[in-house]
Amino acid sequence: MNRCVWSVPVLLRRLPGLLALLLVAGSAWAQQPTKPVVTDSMRTQPETRRDSLRRRFDQERLLTGLKAYTRRKTIAGKAASAIFNFTERKEDQVGIDVELLDRQFDQHNYKIVRRIDIRALDAFGYSVSDPTRQPRNILERTGNSLHVTTSRARVRQLLLFRVGEELAPQALTESERLLRQTDELLDARVFVDEETTTQDSVDIRIITKDVFSIGGSFELRDVGAGVIAARDVNFLGQGHQINNRFEYGRTEPQSWSYEGSYVVPFRNFINGQVRYRNEFQYEEKAIGFSRDFYSLNTRYAGAVSLRSSRQGIAVNLPDRPTFYLPSNYSIRDAWLGRSFRLRSYDLGYENPARLIVSGRVLNTEYTARPNPDYFNSTVVLGTVGYSVRRYYKDKYLFGFGRTEDIPTGTLLSLTAGYDFNDQANRHYYALRAATGGFSMRNGYLYLSGEFGSYVRQRDKDWQQGLLSTEVLYFTRLYHTGNWQWRHFFWNRSALGFNRRADEQGLLIDGNRGLRGFESDMRGTSRFVLNYETTVFTPVSFLGFRVAGVAFVDAAWLATKPGQELPFRNTPYTGFGLGLRLRNEYIAVRTVQLLLGFYPRGQTNPGGFRIFENARPYYGFSDFNFAQPNTVRYE
Repeated sequence: MNRCVWSVPVLLRRLPGLLALLLVAGSAWAQQPTKPVVTDSMRTQPETRRDSLRRRFDQERLLTGLKAYTRRKTIAGKAASAIFNFTERKEDQVGIDVELLDRQFDQHNYKIVRRIDIRALDAFGYSVSDPTRQPRNILERTGNSLHVTTSRARVRQLLLFRVGEELAPQALTESERLLRQTDELLDARVFVDEETTTQDSVDIRIITKDVFSIGGSFELRDVGAGVIAARDVNFLGQGHQINNRFEYGRTEPQSWSYEGSYVVPFRNFINGQVRYRNEFQYEEKAIGFSRDFYSLNTRYAGAVSLRSSRQGIAVNLPDRPTFYLPSNYSIRDAWLGRSFRLRSYDLGYENPARLIVSGRVLNTEYTARPNPDYFNSTVVLGTVGYSVRRYYKDKYLFGFGRTEDIPTGTLLSLTAGYDFNDQANRHYYALRAATGGFSMRNGYLYLSGEFGSYVRQRDKDWQQGLLSTEVLYFTRLYHTGNWQWRHFFWNRSALGFNRRADEQGLLIDGNRGLRGFESDMRGTSRFVLNYETTVFTPVSFLGFRVAGVAFVDAAWLATKPGQELPFRNTPYTGFGLGLRLRNEYIAVRTVQLLLGFYPRGQTNPGGFRIFENARPYYGFSDFNFAQPNTVRYE
């Protein structure tokens, strides 16, 4: 009789890196019987060819043993069943929904919408792909009881069609995409009921699935010091968003800080927001209303906002304590844009390209300023651009099996403006270009470049210039049994020239450069390279899907006065691996536990650091532009 002991050393030989640590978190499966109990459902699972990587993981033997233990009638077996979930999910079948979001419902264009049926699902235990799925345990049922399901009125706010109106081209696919992109919904399906559809009218069915909208966190930094955060991205099921962050026990004269916001969605895709922030030597109040080019067929977009700030500027003099000079100002901002359709030479098919014209007025007025370099200013900007947007649906990009929209297309824009200020009036010019493509075989590639600079009218002096570029590439999804992985490559550069001496320079910490890197070093230019491998596992732990992450980061920073290119300096590097835990059903969906090693840095050079990050490191850039803006230097 053979005996298999699932000890830590054995699991470490079978799983890559830190993935094994989570799988042996409990002692419930410390020992396995010789012949695991095999049910009929397990016998029906198709066998897959074992390759060298699968033999190395010994995946089938490990997962079969864990599945068998979750079916035991003991207390430990029931606990393991509540923790781990090995049920095959229809939404995890990669490729079943991969398609271009165009012309899916062309045969129904211009028919009258007769009826709209909306089915809103709770956060836990349900699936938009499997209507038979129900909550399976007390944890899922309890979570649903604490959750307020998104109201049908909120769903209707995000639809591009109404009962009694003609169905416009792409209205169904665009509505489905808009539903998925909201913070309160995990996934959505919009489709035509073909059984009841006639030649001149359609019935439309909509299924949405919520996220668990309430979230919070607590970080204990020291005895009597910490951070408390609370949020709700779907307050009372209406799509309202509340965010609060309170920090206490700070060493500064003001021992606390607070930041909060409230967002309200209105009809016609208008959002209102109020925001407040208070910390040492800084207070901000803001209110605004906005409407973006949310859809291909959106004709008008715009925004108005008002912000009032009170800030203290630190002054350090030799042999004197630091003191602060007041910098109080208000910012009034307004812009309006118009989108124009271009002629289509394909009969029955609308051209996705758009010509967009927009204008903006940005006024900054100081009531107290620390020195003459802080001057009143009114900037008038105008932009004309060409945009082509298309979307694909795929899975296992930044989520675990849920449908994700991949933007592709082309963007060209030219911005020109004039800065009226107290010192010397200036022109402003900016040019931006971006392109992106996606295929199941080659993956995704995004390229963009942007240049902008002020030009002083009097002597044609170029000021505060910036050239920025971005390259994002991820490979196709690779498979080995139930294990799947992708490779990500990301490059960003920001080359500043003729920047003002009092400006805040560029950083390379966190999402700006090296993840997990802590430093306050600043420079005029930077160049960043990031590489990551993400391995998606079939394991679910307390509702969190588990993935393994390995990364290598490098960043060059120009820190010397007058230095515009950063490549003469030695790069800062970071190496790491860890776990990514993602729960698609809660507001804070991703939690990453990472171990990083940094050979050199301003603080703790050559040291290791364990850190947590709930914010995705990568993200898509849509081929849409809204308000005219100057190139961001941050």
